[in-house]
Amino acid sequence: MPITQEFESIDTDSLSREIQRQSPWVQAIREEMSQVVVGQFALVDRLLIGLLVNGHILLEGVPGLAKTLTVKALSGCLSAQFQRLQFTPDLLPADLVGTLIYNPQKNDFSPKLGPIFANLILADEINRAPAKVQSALLEAMQERQVTIGDTTYKLPDPFLVLATQNPIDQEGTYQLPEAQLDRFLLKVMIDYPTISEERLILDMMATSAPPPQTRAIVNPETVVEARRLVNQIYIDDAVKDYIVTLVTTTRNPNAIDPGMKNLIRAGASPRGTINLTLASRALAFIRGRGYVIPQDVKDLIYDVLRHRILLTYEAEAEEITTEDIITRIVERTPVP
Repeated sequence: MPITQEFESIDTDSLSREIQRQSPWVQAIREEMSQVVVGQFALVDRLLIGLLVNGHILLEGVPGLAKTLTVKALSGCLSAQFQRLQFTPDLLPADLVGTLIYNPQKNDFSPKLGPIFANLILADEINRAPAKVQSALLEAMQERQVTIGDTTYKLPDPFLVLATQNPIDQEGTYQLPEAQLDRFLLKVMIDYPTISEERLILDMMATSAPPPQTRAIVNPETVVEARRLVNQIYIDDAVKDYIVTLVTTTRNPNAIDPGMKNLIRAGASPRGTINLTLASRALAFIRGRGYVIPQDVKDLIYDVLRHRILLTYEAEAEEITTEDIITRIVERTPVP
């Protein structure tokens, strides 16, 4: 089905020009972060996508791949409050959200707000915290509020959780619950740099001097205003149908391949459809377009769905990954 339905009635050219006029800060952040982080261009774009749609991001990769450095570099580019939280097995919910402090002079309790009251939260090694802490974080991520005692407190806007986890060190870690994983807009896998990139890393970082710092480029108000434009980005009905087909196929793989029936234990929820749409709009914004094309969807589908598909024991025994499942679905779904 060609992407023509109502397309002419939408002034996408004007919207594209407005996006290009209001988005120079995107390229400025890219250039500023390149002074600190070598390569990782896809990671930087996905962090910007999280900012543009107010979605949380889970970063997974072995130690030493600049996950923490990248998030700190992004926070330096924003005139926003940043907090780094090192998750440990003995962390308590009060260490995260705050608690009530007794005041003997006034004979009452007053709230002491925790470090989660910031615009950017770096949840380092998130899978090392126990279930009670994950539960407290889940309320903050989903409702953008926390409860201390009998009172609920709103979190600042924007509020973004950028979490990291190590895929190979299982000692002292907890499995993140599926409900919490589903709250992350994207799960980004961080890979090793290329040989040429690692040579640049050597030149930049092999010194005892403090690492370079990024400078403030944009304020939270500009980001919030950019979201207004992101929400206006046009998506043709054919592309919407394409997104829905991709996500719902994870629940009914028989529609394209009967051989996948015994590989998927549970597919992506409607939140996957919503998040793939939001992320595609944000990627179109970053690329200076007022409309979404199928390639935007294909570029993001792995990050949106890889943590939303649960595999069967049979798939794990055959060493089939969620990426393999997504690849089969993308290859066998007609592109509009």
